[in-house]
Formats: sequence, structure tokens, C-alpha cells
Amino acid sequence: MKHVLPRFNRPIKSKNDPRMDVAYWSKAMDAYNAKNYREALIETINYINSNILNGHSLDDDIEIVQGQGSAEIRISITQDTFKVKAPFVKITESTNKVALFRRVAEINLNPLTLAQIHLKGEALWFEYKMPITLCQPNKVYDVLREISVYADSYDDEFIDKYKTDFFTEPIITALSKDEQEQVWQQISTILEDYTKYSQLFKEKRWNDFQWDIIVISLLKIVNISCVHGTLRTKLEEYIGNLFNGQIDFNYRIDKGVNFMQKLLNMPKEEFFQDIYHAEALISLKWRSSTEVLQNHVKNMENYVNKYLKENNNLMLCYYLQYSFLKIIYDYNLEELHKDAIYDVLEKVTGKELHEAAPILLNTFNSFLDGKVGITNTKKSFFSKLFS
Repeated sequence: MKHVLPRFNRPIKSKNDPRMDVAYWSKAMDAYNAKNYREALIETINYINSNILNGHSLDDDIEIVQGQGSAEIRISITQDTFKVKAPFVKITESTNKVALFRRVAEINLNPLTLAQIHLKGEALWFEYKMPITLCQPNKVYDVLREISVYADSYDDEFIDKYKTDFFTEPIITALSKDEQEQVWQQISTILEDYTKYSQLFKEKRWNDFQWDIIVISLLKIVNISCVHGTLRTKLEEYIGNLFNGQIDFNYRIDKGVNFMQKLLNMPKEEFFQDIYHAEALISLKWRSSTEVLQNHVKNMENYVNKYLKENNNLMLCYYLQYSFLKIIYDYNLEELHKDAIYDVLEKVTGKELHEAAPILLNTFNSFLDGKVGITNTKKSFFSKLFS
């Protein structure tokens, strides 16, 4: 039987995805270097989400309240200070306070590096404050991302484990019927392909490739931007474990297989408890640029060269598939970079290995050369190998 690559369908866009504009980052850095600190702060926020300051007078004090998944981020900018607060859970009569406060103390030591969690009345808040003169763009980005990431993730943990409650009801919008149908078709296809390829690798005794198909399947689901809540938290947990080289490889596969079985047995209604449009201040992914992505794929080059020298199209195709999906998972991409990955994954859907390899390599090369979206008639080294 000919081996063809798993299917890929471009996920729908979330209505409330933060709009990143790289041009604002240069403006922010230039303003900070020129000691125009408030302007640098404003341009950094524009970079993070160019919609946030719409309707605000940039000369006056600025107050912003913006949802971040199930959390709420409050930003205050005066002429002298920059403050960020995020109330995220309330203590109830059922709350296990001793265990909760012990966990808060642990989090304040690690992983938090800038913000801290404070108890205010019967609520827990993330807080950070600094003078405008210290609002270096990287620091501003890091504190907003840190608070947004952890406020949106720890509320679910605290509610589940310690019986707290949401500070405010999350602002969410249900998917339309057409969107629900499209998302469910995508998830069904992913799970069908997982079952098919997992069985294929088992029959061929290619046990290591169980890791690849699990990773590819989970990344495809988590990259659907309207996946939130406990489902997203679990997906991220298992993806993190699968890529954790400190954990035994076979143990990672076994845990991944068990999780995939849970997903296969999960009813549609349970999936859609955590699939909806949610407000967001900032993308929880890492900052990207052409240079950042170029450096990232340079770290992939040794593996690509190895598989090419071995003429191992199977390893090459699966490595590039999950690596491209992992780039989308890790980085807040500009549209041209995201579209380049979506385009190539769609192009290789259902193709045999010898057909898919040069197509995947061409996109890899365009990232390596920093020329994504630029037509280059000169053949690359890799593409020549397949000509």
C-alpha cells in the first residue's frame, strides 16, 4: 500500500484573535531609545493588539479593561505609571483556603518573574506596577504576557482543585452552526486519521512513529484558535510532555496513546463545552518575526540534512509536518508566515512521500532564507536534489 500523508484542513479564525502588527515594535523601540517612554509604551500595546487603544485619547490617562479567555486584564496608564491588574478567582465557602494559599505562594516564587498574586478581600488578583520610565518594550510585553497566560490558566486549576469561583463570567461567543459543523468536521478528520495511522504504524512495528502521529493530531486540534478551557489546558499539558526530553520516550508515547483514546471516546457535546470565541488582550504565543523564524528553522537544519542524506522521505515528511505545526503553536505569526504553513500542509494532504518531500522542503527553505512569500526562481540546494 502506498503511504500518503494525513489530511490537513485550515482551521477557522477566531473573531477575537489579537491583531499583531510588527511595524509597531520598531516604533516602540525607537521611542524608548529616544526616551519617549509613554509613546514607547503605547506603541508596544499597539504591537500586542492594534485594536485595544481604539477610541482612547492617547494624551490623557488611559484605562483599559479587556477579557483574556476566562480572565479579565485591567491596564492603567498615567503620565507617570503603568499598572496591570487581573482579578481572576473568588474565594467561596467551599474553598480549601490552606491548600489554595500554599499554591499561590509557590506560584509567586515560580513561575512568576514580574507579577505577583495578591489577596484583596475575597478575591485573588495578579498585579504589577512600574514607572513609565522603566517601560522598556520587552519588559512591558513580558509582564502583559505573563499575567495573561497565568490568569487565564490558573483560574481553571483553582476552580477545579480548590473550589474557588470565577471573578467574573467569561465573555464568550458561541460558534455559529456553520462554524460548529466546520470545527467538528476538522476534529473528526484528525481523530479518524490518528486511528488509521496509529494502526498502520502498529502493524508495521514502526512504534516510534506513534509519537509523530500523536503530536501531529494534538497540534492540529490545539491550533484551532477557538479551543479554550479545560480542553486546551489538557492539550497543552500533553504536548508539553511529549516534547519533554527529560521524560522516557516510551512513557511519553504510552501517556499520549491513553489521552488520544480519551479524545476518541469524548462526545461531541463535551468537546463543545470548551470550543467558543473568547476575548483576548494578547496572543499567549511568543513574539515572532522573519528573523526569529529564520533562527528557529536553522535549528532544524541538521535533522533535515540527516534525513536527506539517508534518503528517508518518511522521517523527513513527518518531521517537517509536526515542526511546521509546532511553529504555529509556539509563535504569534504574521499572516504571511501562517499562510505559508497552512498552504504547504494543504498541498501535501494525501500525497505520497516522494511527492510531498520537495513541497515541504521548499517551504522549509523559504523560512531558512527569510523569503517566505517572496517568489524565488533560483532553485535552492534542497530543491535541486529533487529536480
